[in-house]
Amino acid sequence: MSFFGFGPAAELDITLTDAESRRRVEHKTEDGKKEKYFLFYDGETVSGRVTVNLRNPGKRLEHQGLKIEFIGQIVGKEMDIVVHTLSTYPELNSSIKMEVGIEDCLHIEFEYNKSKYHLKDVIVGKIYFLLVRIKIKHMEIDIIKRETTGTGPNVYHENDTIAKYEIMDGAPVRGESIPIRLFLAGYELTPTMRDINKKFSVRYYLNLVLIDEEERRYFKQQEVVLWRKGDIVRKSMSHQAAIASQRFEGTHPDNRPQHSGAATGGQENE
Repeated sequence: MSFFGFGPAAELDITLTDAESRRRVEHKTEDGKKEKYFLFYDGETVSGRVTVNLRNPGKRLEHQGLKIEFIGQIVGKEMDIVVHTLSTYPELNSSIKMEVGIEDCLHIEFEYNKSKYHLKDVIVGKIYFLLVRIKIKHMEIDIIKRETTGTGPNVYHENDTIAKYEIMDGAPVRGESIPIRLFLAGYELTPTMRDINKKFSVRYYLNLVLIDEEERRYFKQQEVVLWRKGDIVRKSMSHQAAIASQRFEGTHPDNRPQHSGAATGGQENE
């Protein structure tokens, strides 16, 4: 091998003591090619001989010693995986009802049917206008994901608007009620995570936004909890009907039904 520290005046060759008998294995190089290398096991001694070959034998070569370094290399591979954390159905799941507004200008009441939703759930609610003295032209609900990392003074927040759902386009009047029905299944959502290892959190907020004719924005945020439930394997209706029929007819040595009648069934709800 060439040792560039000596320049063009000399070359170095390394010969292992047991080069002829030592086992070799294939290993990929940085450019993807396979070459054979000497195999050593943990704890073995690497020994051999270094030969200095002078390109000009009649010329004197001065040096300050030879240095041999043993450089190791690890070939590593990473694989990304996805972890689903299943949750239990929340025992307490009260509705959300609040009154917000601007004094003598706008007063609205909004209500959501629940405060905790699974990732395929439907948010059902309504907006009721108690007082309208400003010209509102547009209203929407945004789903905002807020990720928090770090602790103490090194906390970093990142907000991401997952969805924008238009509720109303036009001016409402006093006493008007606007229904809300927002399907979560169409959005990329994750469960709510609070203070994971005291360094990471994911929270979700429903942001009610009103825009008037002068492009002024009025908004109110409300946190909701999202959770993941396990998949339910649905059986076909024909399979359910067959089971119901067997249970209804019972068993009899002559395979004839013991009773007569009709059976009804319904689709299984999640």
